[in-house]
Amino acid sequence: MEQNTGNQKEPIYSVSLARIIADRSLETLYLPDLPENIDVTNAGVNRPGLQFAGFYDHYEPSRLQLIGKVEHLYLTQLPSEERASRLERFFASRPVGVILTSDLEAIDEMQSLAEKHRVPLLRTSLMTSSFLAALIGFLNTELAPRITRHGVLVEVYGEGVLLLADSGVGKSETAIELVKRGHRLIADDAVEIRRVSAKTLVGRAPEIIRHYVELRGIGIVDVRRLFGMGAVKDTEKIDLIINLEQWVQGKMYDRLGLEEQTTDILGIQIPSILIPVRPGRNLAIIIEIAAMNNRQKKMGYNTAEEFNKRLMDSMGLGE
Repeated sequence: MEQNTGNQKEPIYSVSLARIIADRSLETLYLPDLPENIDVTNAGVNRPGLQFAGFYDHYEPSRLQLIGKVEHLYLTQLPSEERASRLERFFASRPVGVILTSDLEAIDEMQSLAEKHRVPLLRTSLMTSSFLAALIGFLNTELAPRITRHGVLVEVYGEGVLLLADSGVGKSETAIELVKRGHRLIADDAVEIRRVSAKTLVGRAPEIIRHYVELRGIGIVDVRRLFGMGAVKDTEKIDLIINLEQWVQGKMYDRLGLEEQTTDILGIQIPSILIPVRPGRNLAIIIEIAAMNNRQKKMGYNTAEEFNKRLMDSMGLGE
């Protein structure tokens, strides 16, 4: 879900508490409203040990609050009046949600104060550290900055390959050929791209067109039903961008691969190449080779540089 405010340039994304409960299998102790109506907009998660000690500088109630064994033990060892006072202040700040980990029992004051201040109170059986890591990963994906690009996203030999081109070049037909060769389709026509970390982009299809491909002359086909579950995937990291264009006679194209090109998407530079398209070129095989070559580069071997070095050595121009 996307929200916009009048003074903000960047959209604010949100995820409903219902999705978090379902994804993380949380037990509901108290909800002030239907979880579908409660939105989380902050990907950060807080352990409120400092808040229970009285320190509220830089505290953000928009973060989900996790109470683990340390915080729970600290509270139970406080005198009852002091514990009630500190919990009162904490719940009065109206955090977006409080989650008890490790199947901890809710302290008596927690239940009543959650109801008084209408704060969702939830519980998980997982240990705090493992639950925290999984929750942050989920929130980072759901609340990540995103854009939508017209293109096709496929997984080829484990590499996420984003195909970009003008309409009519043959992106969808190439995707079907790749699927027939054992690779997987993530998105056709519209690719929703999210920046889930400072180095990683993840692509997916809008839900309404997920696993569908449009082929001119045939129409819409369901790739999952035609080729099976192994032919599709919901999300994939974007490792390589391939720009397809109609072959331009006389245009100089890179023949050695020495030119390292990148494309900026959401502030992340992704390796990219340009492939000219003309009758007789098998695009599926070319894309397979491009994916394997990109994977090889990430493993530290650059064929173009190695060939250029050998060429220079043979000409006596090497170091």
